[in-house]
Amino acid sequence: MHKILTIAGSDSGGGAGIQADLKVFAAHGIYGMSAITALTAQNTLGVQGIFNVSPAFVAQQIDSVMSDIGADAWKTGMLANAEIISVVAERARYYGIQRLVVDPVMVAKGGDPLLDPNARDTLIARLLPLASIVTPNRYEAQVLTGIEIRTVDDARQAAAVIHQLGARSVLVKGGHLPSTEAAIDVFYDGCTWSEISAPRLATRNTHGTGCTLASAIAVALVQEHTLKAAVQQAKAYLTAALRLADALHIGHGHGPLNHCLGQSILVPEEAQNA
Repeated sequence: MHKILTIAGSDSGGGAGIQADLKVFAAHGIYGMSAITALTAQNTLGVQGIFNVSPAFVAQQIDSVMSDIGADAWKTGMLANAEIISVVAERARYYGIQRLVVDPVMVAKGGDPLLDPNARDTLIARLLPLASIVTPNRYEAQVLTGIEIRTVDDARQAAAVIHQLGARSVLVKGGHLPSTEAAIDVFYDGCTWSEISAPRLATRNTHGTGCTLASAIAVALVQEHTLKAAVQQAKAYLTAALRLADALHIGHGHGPLNHCLGQSILVPEEAQNA
């Protein structure tokens, strides 16, 4: 049984954060664990409140999991502030985490800030150098690099800069790019470039796409896929979960993805036909 620890914020609406992460893990037969960094009062319409957990208690949650159960990979999401980022980086070094997926969650879909602006430098200095892969969207990549991103070429430039900051590989997500018919993500591992494309889907149910993609990458990594293959597999799962999202009818705003029905994209063929 593979095990993944998600270190992220709680979404009371269930569509993003640790709730989305654990759904992705369960959909693929992975045992999921969590260290909660913040509580959010949140639904499909937006974020109504945030209560940050103390850095010491975040560390205690991590130590409780790692001292007994262990983990084959970590995935980080909303880390809230510089102090929590520092604690997570220190514990990652202590436990020698080799598979670390960093989703640099900074702003919610509705525009609500999810990371203290002063924490950017700590994220860059402490956590990015430990990351197997960093998965910023357009806006997060702009914050990390100072590069205005409007095209795929801009995304490539930003990916190169983020890689130079120490991450083993980078995936700049293209869902927010204004000028492409498809959603084109740019992957860079310091040696090779890849553009991973999927059609844009006409749905408002896109809450938790970033969390879902990063968690699915962590799943593929513990299944011994290469970084590039992990990204491709995760993108296929995300596209399936988006394609089937409208069947859920959850909430009155940006609803969640269909994590469970999307799982068949990664289930072995013989199991699908059983």
